[in-house]
Amino acid sequence: AYIKCFIDETWRERYETVIGENKVKMIWSVIVSIYSIGGLIGALIAGHLSVKYGRKNSLIFSNFLTLVAAVFVGFSRMAKSFEMILMARFLYGIQGGIGLHVHSIYIMECSPKKLRGVVTLSIAISISIGKCTGQIMGLKEILGSESTWPLLLAFNAIPAFMQLVILPWFPESPRYLMIDKGNRTSSINALQRLWGKRDFSQEVEDMQAERDAINNGKARSVFELCKDRSVRCQLIINLMISLFLQLSGINAIYFYAFDIFYAVGIPKGIIPYVSIGTGLTEMFTLILCACLIERAGRKVLLWGGFAFMTIWTGLLTISLSLQSFLHWVPYCSLFIIFAYIFSYAIGPGGVTIILPTEIFLQSDRPAGFVINGILNWFGLFIIGMFFSFIVENLGYLCFLIFCGICLLLTVFSYFVVLETMGKTPLEIAEEFKRRNLWEKVPFGLSANRTLPQNSVEIIMSTAF
Repeated sequence: AYIKCFIDETWRERYETVIGENKVKMIWSVIVSIYSIGGLIGALIAGHLSVKYGRKNSLIFSNFLTLVAAVFVGFSRMAKSFEMILMARFLYGIQGGIGLHVHSIYIMECSPKKLRGVVTLSIAISISIGKCTGQIMGLKEILGSESTWPLLLAFNAIPAFMQLVILPWFPESPRYLMIDKGNRTSSINALQRLWGKRDFSQEVEDMQAERDAINNGKARSVFELCKDRSVRCQLIINLMISLFLQLSGINAIYFYAFDIFYAVGIPKGIIPYVSIGTGLTEMFTLILCACLIERAGRKVLLWGGFAFMTIWTGLLTISLSLQSFLHWVPYCSLFIIFAYIFSYAIGPGGVTIILPTEIFLQSDRPAGFVINGILNWFGLFIIGMFFSFIVENLGYLCFLIFCGICLLLTVFSYFVVLETMGKTPLEIAEEFKRRNLWEKVPFGLSANRTLPQNSVEIIMSTAF
């Protein structure tokens, strides 16, 4: 509301004419959706940056973009320019596209196999902490007032600056140094800095085997990955999970939360405080997911989460249709919202970040994340642009669409997605090879990529 008023006031002062409600809505929609466009561009270049300049340097660069964007939005009100907000959102999106995907690769490649799921899941936990922090900082008593909203939008300059100070002291990814660069000494040094002083000969042999299997670690482009029929199964999993997760209804749940909170009698002035509960639910459930993911595995949490999301979206459609007739039904809707968020966070919300890092080999991972990012940000763009129109025309019946998508993802996750817990990339590639219907080549590799003779022994004895 503050930004819409700012657009209206700026337009009237600049052009001495009334802008009109439709034009304000259009500019606001562009401000919202341009973040996804920036994220799409960031995802497109993330793979190239991570291969050419390394994982750590790419993350440092992405934080510079955050600081520039924070300056734009922080001074937008003083400069009386809503265009600066537009530019800031675009830069934030590019940073998000680069940072999210490069960080996912970096943290996975720095973690030991037995802790890979828990460590990678920390990304989702950090995102949920960011959501809660934003909700808290957005309270009117803190930075959510008319005079301080630019500071709220520039607040993420603080963690960006902290990363710029801290990241240079962190080692580069040992897998990147060994497999991509062929630098055995630097890789061992990085492992020792990350995991402590001990013998890493087995881990280095594992990485050398993977490097030999993928033609000395040469990273493949998106085009090369897409035309390789041997990784078609991995690409389909990546496509389904990345694109349809954004269309599974989580954004719609948060959208309807305000109306449901109001329907159960919560005063409008109190609702922002109650909304923090949704963010806290997601955060604590993701922490629970981190405790379960190395015990229950990825697959059961994924399809189980989608199955419950299917049930909750169906029940929410029914409860929303009845809440104007029965006084107790809004309380059911309130329970369903928190149950849906719990089901999302316990499985899909965390597992979908881990899967793309595990189902691709080192040479395919950057290109796989580019595809993942394109689909993810495209789905977010669709929701940002068209969700308000869908709600306007369908109302609560829009949850039937999300129910169908969640059902599709449940079936797909149960029958197609493989369990990756406790397996090396080569072991996962071997399992995909056994199920690959498109091409029978070793370990899910294209015909021109060969494995060393001792690969099977290395795979069976690996401790990485």
